[in-house]
Amino acid sequence: MTSIALVKGSKKLLNAWAFYDWANSVYSLVIASAIFPIFYGALFRAANIEKVTVFGGEIARAPLISYTTSLAFVFIAIITPLISGVADYLGNKRMFMKFFCYLGGVSCIGLYWFSLENIYFGLVCFFMGLVGFWVSFAINNSYLPDVAHPEQMDAISAKGFSMGYAGSVLLLLFNLLMVMRPEIFGIETDTNGIAELKAMKYSFVTVGIWWIIFSQYTFYYLPKGNKQEGDRSNVILNGFKELKGVWGQLGSQVKLKRYLIAFFVYSMAVQTVMLIATYFGEEEIAWGTDKERTTGLIVSILVIQIVAILGALVTAAASKKFGNVKTLAVVNILWVVICVYAFFMVTPIDFYIGAGCVGLVMGGIQALSRSTYSKFLPNTKDTTSFFSFYDVAEKIGIVIGTFLYGFVAQVTGSMRNAIVFLAIFFIAGVVLLLRVNKK
Repeated sequence: MTSIALVKGSKKLLNAWAFYDWANSVYSLVIASAIFPIFYGALFRAANIEKVTVFGGEIARAPLISYTTSLAFVFIAIITPLISGVADYLGNKRMFMKFFCYLGGVSCIGLYWFSLENIYFGLVCFFMGLVGFWVSFAINNSYLPDVAHPEQMDAISAKGFSMGYAGSVLLLLFNLLMVMRPEIFGIETDTNGIAELKAMKYSFVTVGIWWIIFSQYTFYYLPKGNKQEGDRSNVILNGFKELKGVWGQLGSQVKLKRYLIAFFVYSMAVQTVMLIATYFGEEEIAWGTDKERTTGLIVSILVIQIVAILGALVTAAASKKFGNVKTLAVVNILWVVICVYAFFMVTPIDFYIGAGCVGLVMGGIQALSRSTYSKFLPNTKDTTSFFSFYDVAEKIGIVIGTFLYGFVAQVTGSMRNAIVFLAIFFIAGVVLLLRVNKK
């Protein structure tokens, strides 16, 4: 498929860039946040077990998925700069974005065969889905300074997240109908499992197909990338050299360096909460029956996504009036309140209220973090390297966050203690953000 060259800042190019959020956000909602965590818990309950033997040792289901997630992000943190280096020299980061998009989509389809009997295959698909989503998302982020002018960045970044929430809600509603009324789709209980679980497996397939098909619009209009001239030796390791070069430039970019440190700290907690929220609700909230649990959790995720659309737009408007850094500091304070509130959640109503609050701050902090970083960048064509650095910082933070969450949950025997522990990172984020604009 041949792409069309569009002028930077043009409406069609901006919309094509933002549309990738529509395509890939179904993964972060259906797989990472909603259906898969419910499916994962139901799979263990159906087998009437809480632990599974992996690599010769027994491990509880919550730490198992948390550690798998941490391992995936270690891999992502390593591979992102490698891809960055090769993409810069080939001048075709779109090709790599396509590869990881398709890897993620196929891995989602592979989750159809996730079972306790095929635990290794299932975990590999879960692992590769994370890799495909986050690496392709990182490459798409690096396009932002290439497609938008500084004054357009906040609005188009917020629009991308809003489109992602809207698209993923549409697919989740379809999946919800399929899970709650499987008989409408001819899905029945048989020797292979419960009808609801089978419907959840079909939902994984719909995510992969949606992701691959809708990404074609973005790929059609996005430019190939900026080809870097000069020495072509050590192309594979060049991404790490670029990271070192970016770190060297941070010495003269004081605001950018301070912002990156603050982002690293608070993003550690944000991404961890987003990755484990449904597992927390599935295990810690008194839902009643299994059907009430499934319905309640999916409704909660829908609430988060719908409110997040408003949250992203409100935060973008607030940043215009009060500035990006101050707005981010306030959003971090709200996250602290949410973490403390989560410790006391017991009933479904408690969880619904918490979900609404999470939605309000989730979309805002993601969209504004991305556009704030873009604004602080020096004038350079080498945006891939700077966004590679940004994404590596984020992924290392996620590794630390998810590992600490799993460790605290395992040691204390309570996910509640682990989520309150994350509030420390938001408090530190506020302090660090307030230092960004100091002379």
